[in-house]
Amino acid sequence: MTISFLHSRGTEPAIKIPAIGLDLFVRMPPAASDGEFCLVETINAPGKGPPRHRHHEAEIFRVLEGRYLYEADGRRFYAEAGDVVSIPGGVEHGFVNVTDKPARQFIIIAPALDAAAFFTELAATMHDGIPDQVALNAFGVKWGVEFLGPPVSSNELPTE
Repeated sequence: MTISFLHSRGTEPAIKIPAIGLDLFVRMPPAASDGEFCLVETINAPGKGPPRHRHHEAEIFRVLEGRYLYEADGRRFYAEAGDVVSIPGGVEHGFVNVTDKPARQFIIIAPALDAAAFFTELAATMHDGIPDQVALNAFGVKWGVEFLGPPVSSNELPTE
């Protein structure tokens, strides 16, 4: 394995997906870890989050600012600044920013996903809003992502 030193200055432009209130920054691309993992930072608009989904990559989320309602395998719980949430690969999940301000997360994705390509293509797919589940899953086939339902709602209550 060849791992290269990388200094991410944080000056990369955001990949923006207004339909789900997402600004995403790739802080470490897959090549820097020989495909072992990648790092992204997200800013989620109030009341926004991705559609419920699953994929083979594991994700570890560190909440930097704000508060989120997560759903994983049907269990819902809150996570706030300083909390770490680990979602194993293959687990259905989603989350929503439950505050009235933008919230931020730092995410490790393992094994690495070409996050820049994935989220750029997702932005194009969602340019007119969140498409129906059939269209999302047609997009997801290339990436091994299955979209399972609407975003988690801030009106849903935690189960824990």
